[in-house]
Amino acid sequence: MDHRLSPELEELRRTVEEFAHDVVAPKIGDYYERHEFPYEIVREMGRMGLFGLPFPEEYGGMGGDYLALGIVLEELARVDSSVAITLEAGVSLGAMPIHLFGTEEQKRQWLPRLCSGEVLGAFGLTEPDGGSDAGATRTTARKDPATGEWVINGTKCFITNSGTDITGLVTVTAVTGRKPDGRPQISAIIVPSGTPGFTVAAPYSKVGWNASDTRELSFADVRVPAENLLGEEGRGYAQFLRILDEGRIAIAALATGLAQGCVDESVRYAKERHAFGRPIGANQAIQFKIADMEMKAHTARLAWRDAASRLVAGEPFKKEAALAKLHSSTVAVDNARDATQIHGGYGFMNEYPVARMWRDSKILEIGEGTSEVQRMLIARELGLVS
Repeated sequence: MDHRLSPELEELRRTVEEFAHDVVAPKIGDYYERHEFPYEIVREMGRMGLFGLPFPEEYGGMGGDYLALGIVLEELARVDSSVAITLEAGVSLGAMPIHLFGTEEQKRQWLPRLCSGEVLGAFGLTEPDGGSDAGATRTTARKDPATGEWVINGTKCFITNSGTDITGLVTVTAVTGRKPDGRPQISAIIVPSGTPGFTVAAPYSKVGWNASDTRELSFADVRVPAENLLGEEGRGYAQFLRILDEGRIAIAALATGLAQGCVDESVRYAKERHAFGRPIGANQAIQFKIADMEMKAHTARLAWRDAASRLVAGEPFKKEAALAKLHSSTVAVDNARDATQIHGGYGFMNEYPVARMWRDSKILEIGEGTSEVQRMLIARELGLVS
């Protein structure tokens, strides 16, 4: 496959690269230090149409695809991952389920505002006792026979974009019955923000992604109309497995951006920092380390673009998405560690972007499927697991 960008995609890449360096880079450090959500930057991304990239124009989108989204995420993450994950979660986890599985009425109601960035959507899957075992959902939703409403009870954790001032909805997975073999029947239900009984906890105190919004959610007899069911009843788990497959490509692009950002910062620092009478970049030990970092970022880029190209072409991509996510997240951690080492003591100071990148990198090996889960998926696709 030819992974060189078309003129249109290259123009998009350059536009977002300019935005990341001119708008995001000068401000994001302060947001990060204050653990504050960057509403101003998010509004600008909305005006640029970034939240609507992979959605049809009839719903307010840009008519693009996951390749275009990945290019944008990579460029944003070269500068900051909090901004990038806000976009990734808003698109892949917030809006995409409605686009793929929603009724026409649900699409008309939600997608235009999600595509414009006027509101953010969130994806309520993970639970405190579940983690990687998404099938072990304990949140329940039962039909009230008197009203036909869904009544939801349970808790979700680590939910991105779930508590901002512009969050409009959370799509929640819940057990709605039992299959003939006794296994839980999991469905997906849209819960608008502000619904009585829906409580959003205070933001987590996190190691990284400090300018993104991550919260625990609780549902105590939360009532929503029957028509808030997303897709078929009992198909929620299968629906979100597909969402996660696609989301892994987006996370891989984000991880690649972080890895490349570490190269960018290390090259800059190696040219500017002098020791023993010459730039540290004149030392072969530094040169080789940065060369290895560039190699890793390059191969990660090839991996996520390959997976995205298969998705766009309608070809099977599950294995390639898992490969890309596993490789790029590993590379991001490696490059962040090496960039910090190259920067020495300054790499431990939060005023330097590589310190932020080091803190942000580890979650990439955990979120949207741990590295261990990716290996399980790859082994299964190779026929090693029945």
